[in-house]
Amino acid sequence: MAATSSDSLTAPSRATGRHRSLWMDVWLAFRNHTGALAGAGVFIAIALAVAVGPLIHTIDPHYLDILAKNQGPSLKHPMGTDNLGRDTLAQVLAGGRISLAVGFTAMMIALVLGTLVGVLAGFFRGLDGLLMRLTDMFLALPLLPLLLVVIMLFRESLRAAFGPETGIFLLVVFIIGITSWMQTARIVRGDVLALREREFVTAARSIGTRRRRIITRHILPNVLSPIMVSATLGIANAIIIESALSFLGLGFPPDFPTWGRLLFDGANFISVTPARVLWPGLAISLTVLSVNYIGDGLRDALDPRLRGA
Repeated sequence: MAATSSDSLTAPSRATGRHRSLWMDVWLAFRNHTGALAGAGVFIAIALAVAVGPLIHTIDPHYLDILAKNQGPSLKHPMGTDNLGRDTLAQVLAGGRISLAVGFTAMMIALVLGTLVGVLAGFFRGLDGLLMRLTDMFLALPLLPLLLVVIMLFRESLRAAFGPETGIFLLVVFIIGITSWMQTARIVRGDVLALREREFVTAARSIGTRRRRIITRHILPNVLSPIMVSATLGIANAIIIESALSFLGLGFPPDFPTWGRLLFDGANFISVTPARVLWPGLAISLTVLSVNYIGDGLRDALDPRLRGA
């Protein structure tokens, strides 16, 4: 009996003393955020649809069927057809691949640039003023006119060098990436300024640790939370900018559909087939909204004050 009672007393202590990792706490907090879970579910569903959908719905998005032009939804064409008889569902799925690829690639460029500038400005006092004035200069530039001018200047040369599809993809991704890093740089700089004065950084300096190792070992792991939140918001921002450029007719060519290009092509036929602008517009809205909800959930989950840590 004594042994049984002692085991029963020590079992709860073992259970309560079990160590939980930081990422487990973050996941538990993220799981309790209803909007973030719903956003993650919608975004995963969209990503799976554009990745696996063409294997199920095997109609070529470029196939022309003039006899089936401007049709409404049917079993063969669940989202109808356009004025040339192309299947709208196949075009939306193909355009989703391009739009998501643009979003992720441009986000990575902006994230690398913003993190690099933010860490250098926050850690090295001599670079702070120069890099922040550079950031202010980029923030002061009118974004949309700048994008239009750069695309008009370099579009033909990149098309000739890499082809019409690859050249425009590289140009759009590069332009969006180098004009979207400023907010990340400011956020990372603020966190690095606070971390630079913490005790563990001072201790690392006192034992002669190199600056590069201090940044990679102590600074970067502690600024992951704002970087991850900026990453989610950067995807949404890149998709919106690409859609705006394509809607203005300055993005990808007509035979290389994106969600923004489908909106541009369907705008002239909105009175005949309204579904042509409904489906790509709905895809853009759901993707951007779901990514924003994921960003909100990550921000709350990664903040120890909000998750009760």
